[in-house]
Amino acid sequence: MIGNAIIGQSGGPTAVINSSLCGVLEECLRSKDIGKVFGMRYGIEGFIQDMVVELGTQPKDVIERLKTTPSSALGSCRYKIQDADFPKILEQLKKYDVRYYFLIGGNDTMDTINRVEKYCREHGYDLRGVGIPKTVDNDLPSTDHTPGFPSAARYVALSVQQGGLLARDMKKVDQCVIFQTVGRSAGWLPAASACAKFEEEDAPHIILIPERPFNKEQFLSEVKQAYDKFGWVSIVSGEGVSYADGRSISDSGVKDKFGNEEFGAKGGTSAALSLAKILKEEFGWRVEFEVPESLQMSAADRVVQLDLDEAYACGKRAVELALSGKSGVMVTIVRESSKPYRSSLSHIPLSEVALKDKPMPRDFFYEDRLFVTEKALEYLRPLVGELPKYPRL
Repeated sequence: MIGNAIIGQSGGPTAVINSSLCGVLEECLRSKDIGKVFGMRYGIEGFIQDMVVELGTQPKDVIERLKTTPSSALGSCRYKIQDADFPKILEQLKKYDVRYYFLIGGNDTMDTINRVEKYCREHGYDLRGVGIPKTVDNDLPSTDHTPGFPSAARYVALSVQQGGLLARDMKKVDQCVIFQTVGRSAGWLPAASACAKFEEEDAPHIILIPERPFNKEQFLSEVKQAYDKFGWVSIVSGEGVSYADGRSISDSGVKDKFGNEEFGAKGGTSAALSLAKILKEEFGWRVEFEVPESLQMSAADRVVQLDLDEAYACGKRAVELALSGKSGVMVTIVRESSKPYRSSLSHIPLSEVALKDKPMPRDFFYEDRLFVTEKALEYLRPLVGELPKYPRL
């Protein structure tokens, strides 16, 4: 099929999302079947508003350097398309003679490309739509992990490790430190902090994940045990940790356009701040809490090379799939071995991914303590990479 291609980026960025963009763009430019390559400025929202740029005219060195550039070079959005948007989207696709349609993103993005591809098919417009996975919180199903997660996981592990050294040495001032990760419904990022632990006293001591309902009594009991043993406590919490009744511990009460709770959107509340208040009320401690938010999504200085390479390969494979006639699919990563780490690429129908989550398996966390199992660490360590081992006086 002869025609033009368009690429978009959606949702929260990652440190390697532009590596996927580079892979898609370079592979499109190699193809004789693809004419011009366009980019959506600010995702599908910008495309509807005719915010389109031609990417093929970019200097070669700029395209190459995208691979190591953090954030979303095209601009991103969190726009939920409405039924009224589809005629305009189809009009735009026809205007630019787009036959190859690529979106890089997470759960909501895969829903967008799935609905657009289906609408075009139902209205007799030939379009090949392929999704390229991206999330820092690793919650896309049917893929071993998502590009962006390994680098964000390393960011978390290093932050908790180094912050833990500070907390240990400052325990006469602040008795506890809480580190909050992003991740609405999956605990992969908090779990990654366990890679920083080499000795029993090392941070973290407690890991709270959204998959496990928050039990205040158990939490306070384990905090006291750690404090009695070490004189300080390191806690890592996912932003979406909730009570058994489904109420999040941050309890912001604000929803985004997709119906998801906006953590920290009401009065500065967050999981970390809520936990700090609980500890202050119970123990009277000074509590240090760290909420880096988007830094986990954009820290280019902590990128994992494996992550860069897989992100690029996923972008490249998306174009190969579209050129071979595949449509309505998302590229997936298949783990073949953990020691040594090896992976290959495959694909899955978008309908099996869109708006669906991938929680951590139950055997990745203990039932009777607030921490992750060795099985979780076997999965995480190859992605996070080797961490420094600091000396102790």
